[in-house]
Amino acid sequence: MRLAILSDTHDHLWVLRDALPQIASADAALHCGDLCSPFIVKHLAAGLAGKPVHIVWGNNEGDVRLMAQIALAQGNVTLHGALAELTFAGVRVAMNHYPEIARRLAESGHYDLVCYGHDHQAHQERVGECLLLNPGEMMGLNGPRSFAFYDTDTRQAEFVPLP
Repeated sequence: MRLAILSDTHDHLWVLRDALPQIASADAALHCGDLCSPFIVKHLAAGLAGKPVHIVWGNNEGDVRLMAQIALAQGNVTLHGALAELTFAGVRVAMNHYPEIARRLAESGHYDLVCYGHDHQAHQERVGECLLLNPGEMMGLNGPRSFAFYDTDTRQAEFVPLP
């Protein structure tokens, strides 16, 4: 199974639109927070054409009530709040927005993959048997834009640079 992992979109709809054909090649998408506006939820859900989209809150979410309404209407979006705990093809995944929380989750030994965002820095490292992963930022504030794919069979991640 192939997961698309993204974070820190910050309303950059044109970047998301350009990336959606690649993101849609995944079986599911995980967003680690800071979408900002509700319209990002709608475009992400539509771009994944009915595939599961899992979202955790960041520190810059706007109208979360409208986001919830849009997610419900789309039918393929799950809003998890601050933390998501998921399993894909036997891979135990945790997702949140903050690096310090993500590191503790990875150190717990309960997960195979822990994803986070917030600091806008693409990063991956092994913490015991867990892969700690920040897919980078869609926004492009602190460097190159990117997202990541994760393969549940190989348990490897690859960063995808964006223009």
